Amino acid sequence: MNFEIINPGTTKELLAAVKKFQKENFRFGAGCTDFLMELKKNPSEGLTVINLSQVKDAQFNGLKKSVKGLRMGAMLTAHKIVMNEEIKNKYPVLHNAAESLASTQIRQVATVGGNMCTASPSGDIACALASLQADCELLSTTGKIRNVNINSFFAGLRKTVLKKNEILYGISIPANIKSTKNIFSNFIKVGTRRSMECSVVSLAYHIQTDSNGIIIKAGAAIGASAPTIRFAATACDFLIGKKFKNITQKEKEEFAEKVLSYASPITDIRATAGYRKEVLFNISKSIFE
Repeated sequence: MNFEIINPGTTKELLAAVKKFQKENFRFGAGCTDFLMELKKNPSEGLTVINLSQVKDAQFNGLKKSVKGLRMGAMLTAHKIVMNEEIKNKYPVLHNAAESLASTQIRQVATVGGNMCTASPSGDIACALASLQADCELLSTTGKIRNVNINSFFAGLRKTVLKKNEILYGISIPANIKSTKNIFSNFIKVGTRRSMECSVVSLAYHIQTDSNGIIIKAGAAIGASAPTIRFAATACDFLIGKKFKNITQKEKEEFAEKVLSYASPITDIRATAGYRKEVLFNISKSIFE
């Protein structure tokens, strides 16, 4: 297996490299936690790997807070998400998803952009970001940025809407509503073992209530239950106006059914489609308990 590695040091050099290899066989490498495994299974001769880890750009690598919310560079690592107090306190779903990702060692190098661009239906961080209705910044070789909501970013199994002359540059999370009194936010991951495991089923949710406990905003996304991560829009709409702590058993089940309507799971070595549906239904009900 022969491949060439390009190490751009700036965003300008990165875009120049992407432009140069437009007609060639090239891939991006960041933390490479998934990429190396993929390359081992499917060797690609004549491949050029554009290494993103050496690019020095605060917009690409950092995290910035604003009145609009949080903006993360695509090269932000899972470890930095776990260690950030702003994310831990205001967006627990993202903190918990990053913390559940693989091992401490892998979280040191695994990036937000890698988790997104792999476009695996089992992507933990990607699922959390979907529940938060994040927006993606796609930077082209012309220097222009195209903004795409995360719901439109995933085009299919391990496919995104990124063009060959674009890179995922950043991800923005909208701020919580100012009148929010309480936040009910978590990432539930079900696997065949406790650690270092891909999700069999996952559910990310981020629900905000007013001072009376009335739900004023809701986000929920499912992972490992369809060809792509999916935002359960009708299930979220169903919750608006209801009192979180007074959800009836019937309403819990109706919510779970609406979440389940977005699932089209497969049977594979880790679980059957029927098992995935049953688990997804049960964990969807459990968020109110």
